[in-house]
Amino acid sequence: MVKAIRDSSTRYQRAAAKWSMDKGARLRPLIAVKASRENPIYHIAMMLLLAGQVVMRLVTGRCERRRLMDYLICAGPCSFFPVLLTNLFAGMIFTIQTAREMMHYGIVGAVGSTFAVAYCRELAPILTAAVLACQVGSAFAAEIACMKLTEQIDALKVLRTDPIDYLVMPRVLACSVMLPILTIVGMFVGIGGGMMIASGFFHVTSVTFLDGVQSALSVGDVLTVFGKASLFGAAIAIASCSRGLTATCHGKGVGQSATSAVVITWVMLFVLDFLITVVFFAQGDSTVAW
Repeated sequence: MVKAIRDSSTRYQRAAAKWSMDKGARLRPLIAVKASRENPIYHIAMMLLLAGQVVMRLVTGRCERRRLMDYLICAGPCSFFPVLLTNLFAGMIFTIQTAREMMHYGIVGAVGSTFAVAYCRELAPILTAAVLACQVGSAFAAEIACMKLTEQIDALKVLRTDPIDYLVMPRVLACSVMLPILTIVGMFVGIGGGMMIASGFFHVTSVTFLDGVQSALSVGDVLTVFGKASLFGAAIAIASCSRGLTATCHGKGVGQSATSAVVITWVMLFVLDFLITVVFFAQGDSTVAW
């Protein structure tokens, strides 16, 4: 009797060990796939692939326009108040720091031109895009990741609806249209905040400040800022949607997609801003030295 019990226990242990080895062999490919999806190179490749598909659809005019108004409202009026506050206080801070240093050299009257060159060209577009990336981009990534985890994207494919046409294109168009508008509004609000600080703390009249801004900021600069903001909006939407579409199928996938979308978008914004600055503003009277 005891020998039979021992034999049964031995057979059970062998069966359990074999099942554990088989389970490890089955899970190994899944672990490899999950590890590959956490690789930043994988996300960059998927983002570039999605960007190419978006460009092809823009050329051919393929887009789901019925939901475009909802995303325009989400990317525009819903982000209006944070953009105004960010640009207002950023303009004030920039004016304080700039005018304080200019007082030592006796050129505080030129704070308006310095404000136009640095803030209007660079800070206003990048700050507005950062606000949109945090508020709208993370929401896009979380929403699409949730749709993927609940198999709603598979349902769209069953209904013969292209997920890129239905989910990605309206978001790209909405961000590309609304971010330039928010940037221009935020730029004027930042100029107003800088003008108040210059006149209130450093005794620079509003006329002097605005004359400096007008002399340093040309129409070409405004058009460049407008185009830069439109490109930033498309980059925010593409990065967020790509991160949502590549979300991993587990409980943390939605949160990781939203967080990763913001980080990837911020890095992309600074890279694009550097490239645009080199192309449009680094070519002076002499050749750029590398």
